[in-house]
Amino acid sequence: MSKKQEDFKEKRKFIRHPICVPLEFHRIHDHRRKHKAETVNLSFGGLLFLSRSRIVSGTEINVSLPFRDKIFHVHGCVVRCDKEVSSKLYSVGIEFLKVTDAFKVKLVEQLHLIEEYRSLRSLQLNREVSLKEASKEWITKYSEQFRKLYW
Repeated sequence: MSKKQEDFKEKRKFIRHPICVPLEFHRIHDHRRKHKAETVNLSFGGLLFLSRSRIVSGTEINVSLPFRDKIFHVHGCVVRCDKEVSSKLYSVGIEFLKVTDAFKVKLVEQLHLIEEYRSLRSLQLNREVSLKEASKEWITKYSEQFRKLYW
């Protein structure tokens, strides 16, 4: 393997999954300054989001992920923060500090996927499909596939 190939060799432990959901975050020691951002992707080990604010690597942050009337809170440590030239936003990668936080984020991802599925089925059937009905269908059709991505 050439030096160039080694530089670009995949170093991630977990598969990343694209997902675009709003979030809010704040630095652990600064609860007053909350920042809005949007996720780019997530994995079992961490989360990547775009932010207007630069965050120094090693900074611990709390992230709030909404779904309908619920808010899921997770804790992570910034492992990278790179400015994107095209958007002028910062690409912020965090690593989860607890396995329970990784599970929470996976739950939020699954809820958003089910919500998208619910919207699609409502259009297809030309009637409002409930979240409960969509959840049952989605779990029957896709949960095994979803499970295999992570276990």
